[in-house]
Amino acid sequence: MTRRVHRVEYHLKPARVRELPSEDLRAILRAADPLIARGGRSLLCKVLRGSREKKVLELGLDRIPVHGYYRGVPEDEVLARIDWTITHGYLCIRYDYRLPLLVFTDEGWAIEKETYAREVVDGFDALLAAGPPFDMTYLKDRNRGLILRVLDLVEERGDPRHVPLLEAWAAVDYRKVRERIHRILGKLRRAAIPTPET
Repeated sequence: MTRRVHRVEYHLKPARVRELPSEDLRAILRAADPLIARGGRSLLCKVLRGSREKKVLELGLDRIPVHGYYRGVPEDEVLARIDWTITHGYLCIRYDYRLPLLVFTDEGWAIEKETYAREVVDGFDALLAAGPPFDMTYLKDRNRGLILRVLDLVEERGDPRHVPLLEAWAAVDYRKVRERIHRILGKLRRAAIPTPET
């Protein structure tokens, strides 16, 4: 005979939120990213309110860019905004045994992937300012769709300053990513060669 699992219940209360600005939606999804399949609404609320609670610090959630985005906003209001993202199909909840955990929907992941990819490429300026050697291992083993979007943005921006970062990245990543990086490097190097005046 199997024991019955007593799932932790949750109740969504998005009623007080009629509409969520796109900036707020992106912030909630960005804060949810490291919690996907690992945490629920309460922990996400703590991150967004800027909690320094032990669990938040242990998981490094205080280091994400939107930690404290809703600092000073009452907990029930932050939860209502989180619940809005769930009822409007950007996040969903799946049970892992007893616990209700957050998961991206396809629509939510599409927004977060774009936000995170832009964050990564914008962070290249800080890497360049710090100077070599460039440790790009932080991009290895990331979601493939995210990495491809990062590379799309690098290619779109066409910034030749990114060449040393791409070279360092190609040295540590897998073949398919390396191949894409080498194609972009070729374009950036060709663009950097001055054309003779006629």
